[in-house]
Amino acid sequence: MALFDAIFYIFAALIILSGAVVVMSRNIMYSAFALLFTLFGIAGLYVLLNADFIAITQIMIYIGGILVLIIFGVMLTMKVTSVNIKTGITNKIQYGITAAVAVAMAIMLIIMFNNVDWYQASGPNLNATIEPIGTALLTDYLIAFEAASVLLLIAIIGAALIARKNK
Repeated sequence: MALFDAIFYIFAALIILSGAVVVMSRNIMYSAFALLFTLFGIAGLYVLLNADFIAITQIMIYIGGILVLIIFGVMLTMKVTSVNIKTGITNKIQYGITAAVAVAMAIMLIIMFNNVDWYQASGPNLNATIEPIGTALLTDYLIAFEAASVLLLIAIIGAALIARKNK
């Protein structure tokens, strides 16, 4: 097994395991922190695909922005962290049905994966994509880039004004 394959399997295992923690955790803070590792694993897969711009965007927007917003929202509403969302015998039945469907889907996907003759093409060696994308954004698409930034600034100012209003 090549180093590339080993790194792919590490990121895939990280995504699957932390995604399972996001879904099955009883504590919402544990789910939020597991989401951090899931999103980081996805960024790692983007790096393996030579999509470095999308990987950096994944880290900055999803991990740096949205996930921090989710964690702050959870921390500001302390009563939500102590709510027990799983109760009763119906959850055990739901776990059983869900596990059976997940195992059946996994077996079906493994059988399909092993029975297909996959076409493997050798692609060109790709260089970094950040510089050409940055150049295109600041030359050919400058007006659209600046319009998006002004729109985001207006949204931030509007959100601050709405949050500040006294009722």
